Amino acid sequence: MTPTVPELLQGNFIALMEPPPPESTGDFLQSRIGVTGMISLLCAQEAERGIAARVWENGAIRALLARSAPTYGAAFAEAAGGEDTDFSLTGLDAANAALRRALIALHIAVETARDAALDTVIRALYVEMAEARRLDLPPLPPS
Repeated sequence: MTPTVPELLQGNFIALMEPPPPESTGDFLQSRIGVTGMISLLCAQEAERGIAARVWENGAIRALLARSAPTYGAAFAEAAGGEDTDFSLTGLDAANAALRRALIALHIAVETARDAALDTVIRALYVEMAEARRLDLPPLPPS
């Protein structure tokens, strides 16, 4: 399971609202606040970049599926059909999940056919997708 931004932020809220037991103050409380802050920082990055990354990714997957349909079957054209209409993270993630399943099915077909050229294109797309979704951790404070 990959938690969503709303789920992570709700968890942060709960973590900050629940008072720690007396025996867990000090280092434990400092670590708890540090982790909560880190999650909030990553959520802020995801909120800032996530929609653009998903819109790009969904379009790139759709284009690849459509381009591959003549060789690998009409099912890939059907999977590529449509466009994003719900631009919330939840809506884009739902479309993205379906597109990724179709991309995985295409990749299996490509590997089975030993289509090295398209396999290279798909693997390059995976790298671009990972880069588009990369979140940056802040530097560690000096110790």
